[in-house]
Amino acid sequence: MAKILFIGSRLFDDVAYHANSLGVESILTESNENADNLDLASKYYIVPRGFDEPMKIAIEENVDAIIPLIGIDSPLMGIAEMKEKIEKTHQIPVIFSNTNVVSVAADKIKTKEFFKSIGLNVPKSGILNKKDFVNEESFLDKLGFNFPIVLKQGEGQGGKDICIATEFSQVEEYFSNFEMALIEEFIEGNEVSIEVICWNDTYVPLAPIYKGDTNLEGIHPISRLRKGPCDFDKISNEEIRDLARKIAINLKAEGTFDIDLIYSPERNIIYAIEINTRPSGTRYLSYACTGLSPLNLLIDIAVGDCDINSLESKIQHNYALEIPIGNYEGPSPNEPVKEFINGNYIVHGPKGYQRLTISAKTLDEAYIIAKELTGNDYS
Repeated sequence: MAKILFIGSRLFDDVAYHANSLGVESILTESNENADNLDLASKYYIVPRGFDEPMKIAIEENVDAIIPLIGIDSPLMGIAEMKEKIEKTHQIPVIFSNTNVVSVAADKIKTKEFFKSIGLNVPKSGILNKKDFVNEESFLDKLGFNFPIVLKQGEGQGGKDICIATEFSQVEEYFSNFEMALIEEFIEGNEVSIEVICWNDTYVPLAPIYKGDTNLEGIHPISRLRKGPCDFDKISNEEIRDLARKIAINLKAEGTFDIDLIYSPERNIIYAIEINTRPSGTRYLSYACTGLSPLNLLIDIAVGDCDINSLESKIQHNYALEIPIGNYEGPSPNEPVKEFINGNYIVHGPKGYQRLTISAKTLDEAYIIAKELTGNDYS
């Protein structure tokens, strides 16, 4: 029986059924004794924050692999450092990327330089300090392009510390809180995410997911209706997948990661925006489109039951729809609730912020299922 250490319990319900179905003994570490999903594991440990204790437990329990299930950015470098240490000293694989990959993904400025180094399109940008300008004229002169613009910090996720400015007063307000900013031109277009499964120098992009159009209000994609795969007139999904594969090969990522892109139909250009080395917010849509669960695949890799080279032939070509519903009040999903095995939909997310993800053979069928489950017409 394989034994796997999972770090973090919040997302463990995503993988618990699959782990049990494979006969995996699951060891779970978590810093919050009141966290959800603890009882879904074979055994769990409450540990201090950080990764010294999980590493110690992995060694004592003689696990076959470690899978981090961390959904926020701040601990990711610690995981990468643990990976390099425990793989070198105890040959326990950690299904996650190394420190070089995480350092590129965690810093938006490094990410942009990486994209440029491999010949990808990125939005026009500049890095300005507060002292670099005194008024709107000097600001735009230093910047070299006009409003609207996007102001960012090097680190941050979920829209944190990002401002879309349409006038100089918003720039002044932003710089009242920050000494410097990465500033990009605002691209009108379609927001896209794509996940890539990576192991042993083999890289398999999943389905490109459409997350809605860019907007000056800065509405986060999680608040919108999302669907997949993309359906653009001038560019194919295979072209987007090829771009994702190019990024993965040059980055030398491991495990799963996702890439944020913006496609401008007017210019017919894909702009590379960000890289995330944590579990993706579009993972249910990826699963619904392809029949492959990104997090379950990490378990398959860990137990040696995943031939990465054969994944391409296993990809299904379904359509997916994901709807923000707040609190779901429709029919209960068949067990297991986080799998598409016995049904065509999954409900996920915390109460008040739940989402409904539907898998169907056509997009029209997905809209019909959505209406049956919610009573609303989204088509």
